[in-house]
Amino acid sequence: MGKIIIDEAFWDVFPGAQLNILVITNIQNHCSKEKQAYFAELLKDASNEAKQYLTNKTFSQNTVIDEWRKAFSQFKTKKGARSSIEALLKRVNQDRAFTPINPLVDIYNSISLKYAVPCGGEDLQLISGDLHLGKAKGGESFLPLGADQDAPALPEEIIYYDNEGAICRCLNWREAQRTMLTEETTDAVLVIESINEDQALRAEQAMEEMKVLMNSFFQTECVITTLSKDNSCFEY
Repeated sequence: MGKIIIDEAFWDVFPGAQLNILVITNIQNHCSKEKQAYFAELLKDASNEAKQYLTNKTFSQNTVIDEWRKAFSQFKTKKGARSSIEALLKRVNQDRAFTPINPLVDIYNSISLKYAVPCGGEDLQLISGDLHLGKAKGGESFLPLGADQDAPALPEEIIYYDNEGAICRCLNWREAQRTMLTEETTDAVLVIESINEDQALRAEQAMEEMKVLMNSFFQTECVITTLSKDNSCFEY
């Protein structure tokens, strides 16, 4: 058993934030060739739905992009860091297709696109101790996806972290290799962050649909919960 704990320092920056969490266990995160087409279509459909959030020709002036850029201005970030949903919507804006990665990632990416909410996931078996979201002291070890050198967290940066270091930097910007979801993942946690009421409403809908998709594909029950300033810890 472990815990997901949102530190008080996070609520100091985002007192009205909400985290929707899904935990799924005992799964086989493999995808047959027959199912590749299903996930490719799922991502294609979600990408088309995401276009509703890109009505302004100036990318940065679309509401979802603007809201998250303002949020990222409220804490210390690495230069150029952006919310994960901005990265996904940028691909949509450029008419770039999404290629299936693995079932867990494909499902949460499709949900992220459809509802314009940032969503990420970690392998629970690879987390050391409890999973926290809070402010970095600075220097927490972090090996980004696709990198071969450590890129430690900055002081005051908002990060997910465990006993061994940072897991995701700049709130939802970049994932660590150490706890990434792979085809070998059997137990996972998925998180959607929201920072205002409109986002929270979409996040609730997104999490309910993600639960349905997870239950259907993996043929197992998920556990979902919501964390807020008044309820900032979840034991799984």
